[in-house]
Amino acid sequence: MNLSPQRFNRAVLNASFITLLTLPVTALASASAVAERLDLTGHWVGTFSIIVFVLAYVLVMAEEYIHLRKSKPVILAAGIIWAFIAAVYASNGLTTAAEEAVRHNLLEYSELMLFLLVAMTYINAMEERMVFDALRSWLIRKGFNFRQLFWMTGVLAFFISPIADNLTTALLMCAVVLAVGGGNTRFVSIACINIVVAANAGGAFSPFGDITTLMVWQKGIVHFGDFFALFVPSAVNFLAPAAIMHFAIPNESPAASDEVVNMRRGAVTIIVLFLLTIITAVSFHNFLHMPPVIGMLTGLAYLQFFGFYLRKTHDKYAGASPHNEDKANEMVGDVVPFDIFNKIARAEWDTLLFFYGVVLCVGGLGFIGYLSMVSELMYTQWGATAANISVGVLSAIVDNIPVMFAVLTMNPDMSLGQWLLVTLTAGVGGSLLSIGSAAGVALMGQARGKYTFFSHLKWTPVIALGYAASIVVHMWINQSYF
Repeated sequence: MNLSPQRFNRAVLNASFITLLTLPVTALASASAVAERLDLTGHWVGTFSIIVFVLAYVLVMAEEYIHLRKSKPVILAAGIIWAFIAAVYASNGLTTAAEEAVRHNLLEYSELMLFLLVAMTYINAMEERMVFDALRSWLIRKGFNFRQLFWMTGVLAFFISPIADNLTTALLMCAVVLAVGGGNTRFVSIACINIVVAANAGGAFSPFGDITTLMVWQKGIVHFGDFFALFVPSAVNFLAPAAIMHFAIPNESPAASDEVVNMRRGAVTIIVLFLLTIITAVSFHNFLHMPPVIGMLTGLAYLQFFGFYLRKTHDKYAGASPHNEDKANEMVGDVVPFDIFNKIARAEWDTLLFFYGVVLCVGGLGFIGYLSMVSELMYTQWGATAANISVGVLSAIVDNIPVMFAVLTMNPDMSLGQWLLVTLTAGVGGSLLSIGSAAGVALMGQARGKYTFFSHLKWTPVIALGYAASIVVHMWINQSYF
């Protein structure tokens, strides 16, 4: 299973110019900065900043054709936008307001980046220890028929994505589907749709399931335990379309396979350490009132110490079975002992840097003054419920990260129920189209020619039924939160 940035970077191809103009984010460090903020929406710097941002996103969308990493244009655009904003503020005698704003944006990004970096490191460590490959081979050996496999991969995607993130989970389950039923295009297509819906739905009720839910949790708007109020609505979002698609799955059995993949030494311990790291992050946030990233970085130390143990005992275990050298090498791993920094190096750095560029770019546009225009339209004229449902639909067209970041920075006065609603819709709305989520885009590449945009679009009305049902269920069973 390859989690290279090439599979993830197509997720941004769905950005539209209109949304880029209407989804700014602001970053204000203090009340004094608010008082000193200039309205630059009618200034040439405001127009120029939008043009720079749009041009940067044109290069992002053309990445697959020009082979320019998506992080490069947005990082450059962020620097240009903030340079011109700072120049205008300095010419008006406001020498610190822009600095405070950009520092606040940078702080929010760094907390999220370090959190994601630890999670990616653990996922890469588990991948190197053959955890996911072992699960895949076990599912294949069991000899499930197509309908059983359809439900098995969907249910596993729903329950793994809250911990391992929806992209990793979708890639794993798709590998199972392709290995078992790769010759049956109809099965692969529908199973991939089911996996995308399940992975996105599973990620919506956990702070660790998606970047958007992580953003909401780290912002302190929704507490860790409150996310699980979305479990039933998320389950409805997955089960409603799955129950209908079930009847389109061929009632056949694939050829069995005897492939056996064993996890390498320390794999189970790393899984336990990852769960302990999550517990540490939650405890730091809930009981010590510290940022969750501090708990995650503490958990990284767990993996570092265990990696030290694996390195020190590598030679001992590698030579433990002289009569079964192949088995020993398989269990221990590569010739080079386990190195934690190799796992960190394999993180999706282009994605992390792209996220930096997006946060700083749209942060600059928001600081210019576009945020109040969007907030007035969506949350005052439309109303919170209509606005939050629209956020989910918009997430099917545009990446949900800038959408959710914009909502968080607008910080409209909403009840907890409404904040949970926008968390749900932003998480599952991307399932409406194959290009609406990183999971869908990645699977189009992994199952090329079998799972396509149009094969997914055929089932969009059914997925939309699940989307609507999840909203109704949330507003019904969680009405006490409104």
